[in-house]
Amino acid sequence: MDDFFDRTAAEGSEEEEEEEEEEEEEVDEATGQSINRPRKSKATNGDLGDSSEEEDDDDEEEARRVREGFIVDEDEEDEEEKQRRRERRKRRREEKDAEDEQLDEEDLDLIGETHPDYDGRKVEQSKFKRLKRGHREDRPASEARGVEDIFSDEEEGADGATAGRGRQFGYPGDDLDDFIEQDEFPDEEAGGADEDIGIRAPKRAGFAEFQNLKESGLDEVALEDMRGAFGEGDEFSWALDAEAAQNQDVTDPDKPLELKDVFEPSQLVERYLTDDDNTIRMTDVPERFQLLRKPYKDLKLLPEEDIEKRTAEEATWITNNMFPRKRELSSKMRDPFEQAIKQVLHFMNVDDFEPAFIFQNRKDYLIHSEQVPTDPDPDHPGAPDYSVHAEKLLNQDDLWSILEQDLKYRAFSEKRDAIQKGLETLKEVNEEFNDSTFEDLVPSAAQIDDLQDLQDYMNFQYSQQLRDVSMHEAETNGTQKRARGTRNIWDKVRAGPAYHLVRGFGITADGVAQNIEKTGRKTYTDDMDQRPDDFADALVQEPDFRTGEDVLTAAKAMFIEELANNPRLRRHMRKIYYGQIVFDVHRTEKGLKQIDEEHPYYEFKYLKAQEIAHLLDKPELFLRMLQAESAGLIEVNVRLQSERRVRDELYKAIESDNFSEVADAWNALRRECVDAALKKLHKIMSRGVKDTVKNECENRIAMDCRKEYTLRLDQAPFRPEGMDLGTVPRVLALSNGSGNRDDAICWAYMEESGRVQENGKFTDLRGGNEEKFIPAGKDIPLFIELVERRKPDVIAVSGWSVETRSLYKDLQQIVSDHKLMGAVWDDAVEDRERQELLEVVIVNDEVARLYHTSSRAEREFPSMPPLTRYTIGLARYMQSPVKEYAALGSDIRSISFDPNQNLIPEDKLMRWLETSMVDMVNLVGVNINEALDDTYNANLLPYIAGLGPRKAQQMLSAIGKNGGEVISRADLVGDVDRNLRPAVGPVCWTNCASFIYINYNDVEGDGPEADYLDNTRIHPEDYDLARKIAADALELDEEDIKAEVDENGASAVVRRLVKEDQQDRVNDLVLEQYADQLEKQMRQRKRATLETIRAELQNAYEELRRNFNFIGSDQIFTMLTGETRESLQEGMIVPVVVKRTFGDHIDVRLDCGVTGSILESEFPEEIYKENREPRTVWSIHQVIRAKVLHLNRKVFEAGLTLREAEVKKSFRRQFDHGLDEWDDELESRDRKEARKAVDSSTGRAQRVIKHPLFRPFNSAQAVEYLGPLQRGECVIRPSSKGPDHLAVTWKVHEGVFQHIDVLELDKENEFSVGRVLRVGGKWSYSDLDELIVLHVRAMLRKVEEMMGDERYQSGSRQQTEQWLETYTEANPKRSMYAFCLNPKYPGYFYLCFKAGRDAPLSNWPVKVIPNAFELQGNKYPDMRALKNGFKLLFANKGPGGGGANGVPRR
Repeated sequence: MDDFFDRTAAEGSEEEEEEEEEEEEEVDEATGQSINRPRKSKATNGDLGDSSEEEDDDDEEEARRVREGFIVDEDEEDEEEKQRRRERRKRRREEKDAEDEQLDEEDLDLIGETHPDYDGRKVEQSKFKRLKRGHREDRPASEARGVEDIFSDEEEGADGATAGRGRQFGYPGDDLDDFIEQDEFPDEEAGGADEDIGIRAPKRAGFAEFQNLKESGLDEVALEDMRGAFGEGDEFSWALDAEAAQNQDVTDPDKPLELKDVFEPSQLVERYLTDDDNTIRMTDVPERFQLLRKPYKDLKLLPEEDIEKRTAEEATWITNNMFPRKRELSSKMRDPFEQAIKQVLHFMNVDDFEPAFIFQNRKDYLIHSEQVPTDPDPDHPGAPDYSVHAEKLLNQDDLWSILEQDLKYRAFSEKRDAIQKGLETLKEVNEEFNDSTFEDLVPSAAQIDDLQDLQDYMNFQYSQQLRDVSMHEAETNGTQKRARGTRNIWDKVRAGPAYHLVRGFGITADGVAQNIEKTGRKTYTDDMDQRPDDFADALVQEPDFRTGEDVLTAAKAMFIEELANNPRLRRHMRKIYYGQIVFDVHRTEKGLKQIDEEHPYYEFKYLKAQEIAHLLDKPELFLRMLQAESAGLIEVNVRLQSERRVRDELYKAIESDNFSEVADAWNALRRECVDAALKKLHKIMSRGVKDTVKNECENRIAMDCRKEYTLRLDQAPFRPEGMDLGTVPRVLALSNGSGNRDDAICWAYMEESGRVQENGKFTDLRGGNEEKFIPAGKDIPLFIELVERRKPDVIAVSGWSVETRSLYKDLQQIVSDHKLMGAVWDDAVEDRERQELLEVVIVNDEVARLYHTSSRAEREFPSMPPLTRYTIGLARYMQSPVKEYAALGSDIRSISFDPNQNLIPEDKLMRWLETSMVDMVNLVGVNINEALDDTYNANLLPYIAGLGPRKAQQMLSAIGKNGGEVISRADLVGDVDRNLRPAVGPVCWTNCASFIYINYNDVEGDGPEADYLDNTRIHPEDYDLARKIAADALELDEEDIKAEVDENGASAVVRRLVKEDQQDRVNDLVLEQYADQLEKQMRQRKRATLETIRAELQNAYEELRRNFNFIGSDQIFTMLTGETRESLQEGMIVPVVVKRTFGDHIDVRLDCGVTGSILESEFPEEIYKENREPRTVWSIHQVIRAKVLHLNRKVFEAGLTLREAEVKKSFRRQFDHGLDEWDDELESRDRKEARKAVDSSTGRAQRVIKHPLFRPFNSAQAVEYLGPLQRGECVIRPSSKGPDHLAVTWKVHEGVFQHIDVLELDKENEFSVGRVLRVGGKWSYSDLDELIVLHVRAMLRKVEEMMGDERYQSGSRQQTEQWLETYTEANPKRSMYAFCLNPKYPGYFYLCFKAGRDAPLSNWPVKVIPNAFELQGNKYPDMRALKNGFKLLFANKGPGGGGANGVPRR
């Protein structure tokens, strides 16, 4: 193949000139035809200029050659001449290849031939020939490139070409790197460049070897020093080898295509298609267990006796943590409690049973029962002489807690094993190693903190030995090797003279710890006969310890560190801290300014002396404190209440009893070290305590969320009157959405199967009033016809505003007036058919709100409007709440289960919420055949015990391959004879079998394989028990049973029991006798299981959930208004809008939609005294401030007052603080300082205004405060223009803030707010609330309208003008305009326009004013009017009529 490529470049030769006359043949990618192009001229030896200079310096001879023959048409060239030239080139290549065999020493050095391990033939290139860096392939340098490699440079050069430019010859840093311009070469030259790169690339990829440095001029001493400093130079060869192996694996042409080669990693993770996901699918362990245990070792690798011993130890460990919280159990129940935990651990760790399985099928092990003797009953002589007393030890919450504790214990155990391994390593290094600290403390370690103390102690005390062992192992194993670094500072002190002074303290750190713990005999402190400073002077040693002060400083630091790292002392201090510390809050300077009385953090701004127990009872308080601390607003300090006593005890434990000047000096030094060590320990203990309390608080909130979620899941479908619990209703759902005047009322009707049969819209369903001559809504007849035709069981209503309640009332009135009845049902008590009025229900819409705008809703109902999808979500919720919650997936975290759930990490919240869903789905069960056909039911399958999203996918896939139907539960583990693939493994099948059921009526006709028990909660392992109970209930003997089984299969007796409707006969059986026999003969505890069998034989998969939850008035109020009891309550001052005025009262409306009334007695005093008419004082739609006197959440009504005395009293939240838990002194001092605060620029006292939006900020502080907030947020602040001015700063857009000057008129005094607030000399307002609502909020609406318009461009003015240029270039005869933000002038926008391709770019300023836009002095109410107005102005004035290039005129 070398014949096809010229790999040489003779310098200035005749052949090169002839070669330059050839045409370069290229291929057009679009047509496939060849294209003839001339070559660029090449630089000669003496020309090192870039390619652009070469082209400019071509001489006349070169130009003549080009004119005469460089560009030649192919059909005109003589074919014989072509052939001669090819032969000449071939001869030149052969001659040059022969010359390449003999390379001079310089070339050998250049390409690495001096490396003794290097083999293979090298090819030389001219050192002055510029090379294009190509893709290096794994082949010898002498191997010819194949035809398939011709275009490899172009295909792969895009990514790799630029990276190595300027380093073609392997030099680490060439001054010409950035100067030489790379040329594009023909294919022949590119091939040669690749060969050159192929030779040099290994040297660039590796490290320089020291044998190649012998010619560097360094002598042997210098080389040895270099080796000592940098190692042998191959410390990271392991990484290069791994990279080379990875690259070889990636570029292997024979490697099969995998999913990761096609999809992005994030897509693989999202779809559970990674290698880890496949491992989870194939491993026969419950999926949730695999994910939770992934960081830990597999316990099944341990011997059986070790597992048993470990389980007993773990049970004791968990009991110590959990039993104190089980206050309902007496102390005598501790041993049974521990045994129950031990058994649960065996189920989880050995049998791999999930909590849901244990709770359902191993319930007997969670109950402690004992036989209590009773007196004989003469009326029942055959009755047993005892009664069974049972007490529940563990519930479902406890099982999940045990699982969490098991994970913690795994981490604890593995850390302990790591410490033991470290000790064994130290003993191997030093056979005389003996440290009693480990022998005493490792066995008694109870928490992970204790082990961490020991680990820190080991790393501190024996760091050098551990480092040496680690490096020795790395060198032995051939793994990563690091250059031998110097010892750390503590190793230097131990090895130096300063450690003699440490010994001079006369007692070890461990001795101090034993003294203060009072364990064993007391260790007495010995004094030296020299003072510490004199002894230090005697230990001076160059170069590390030049003076006695250096020695003394090093020794003190070492002893302090030994005290702080002593695990025994840490354990003692930890006990003290957890029992005697309190938390104090101290506001920072930032917090002092930002946390005012309206701030949510004011609750703890001056909080102090908070005990751990109190904070655990209010976990949200502590987490909010930490949140404020992370924001830099406060500091949460840990304070040891008995610090002085602890310090004195440490002094006594370390001081000597001698009386002398020397002893006093040593004791003073010891006390100094104790004080420093206590500071270090305080930081360590404080950090540990805060982390522990934080974790416990998070767990408590997560548990509260789990309990609330369980309550919402634990509800059956809505039960129509007279129907059985669990019956799925027919639902007609309606909603008026936001309830605006022009909004339609959307509805959807859903039948029992969950299909939407019909949907539509109503416009008017309001009830009429004949007395007031108000006609009934025009759509009422249509609604009545719909109800009578579809006959729903319930009418569901919900929405997003208070108007929903009006719709609810209207529907109730329609149902009542027109006697719209529900379904007919049989009343067994009265023995007659009954029919009740159709029930109208307000439904919890938290799921429907998420559903109606989701992509899932768009996929399912693409042609329906969002509000109709919302009603579908309501109807589905009425039919099955658990399925609706399950369908949300990860979106479930968007629902609020606790007002403080945002304080805990999302992954922890999701983990606890998942446990609730797992419990409830396993209570309800999943019909596997329905899950195959309906994704809505399939959403439940991942929550079945033993499964998860991956194993659920695998199960459905396997069932589909098996024929798409499951006849019996046994089919799920496969059947070779019937050619059925296993859908799950045996362990996962055991977990999930009783929770996956098969409707017997659907498979009854499939023969004996169909089993009635597969339609029950009875586990297959208990089928024989169920059959035995059924046979005994039917009083069949063994021969009858055998005949029945032979004829109709294993469960023939059960089928007969059901078919003959004899299930009630199982109640006549004494199951206690069965339980006794099972326990005695088979050592199985089955009392609770037998009760489950009896219940399931009578009513298979009976609905065990509670009745459908009807939300209360508080929940409805919050759902429709968005206000909670904390956000809206009596005493608050709120803005209200005047709706109507009467002589004795006025009607108002709050922002949340609640209607309010202000009686005449609550008018301001001057109006009441002057007997002024309300309509002369207040106008319709005016915004005023009023104080809430009372609030009726049930009817959405409020009573308010305008009396000045009441309005002046600002609302202050009441906080529950104990005695001495609030720093009143600091709070008072801060208030005084705030009142005395003086503006340094004006000398005026700062204003303090009682308004929630007021902040004592300047403009810069206001901008900083508003920066992270949403658009439209604002602050009211003092103005620099004087006491009769205020400033309002509001956020227009990201990085754009407008400052509004407000002139105050009619002020009572310097500090009061003016009764008239004037902005810009045009707009006047009566108070701050009115100004915010009617001015700032009005401008915000206009800004949002502008930014939502189709003509708005989100980029800068330059980007908008570029867009206009592009548009007019594409459409030369059309004009175009667009709006964009003017960040220089907040509140203004650019109107950029271009009247055709050849017209100049122009722009006019558009000003945003309340409720309008202003352009050229004209006001326009909306965007449509603004655009039309612009067109008229442009037609009249032309492009120049807008002023100076878009600069606002002010």
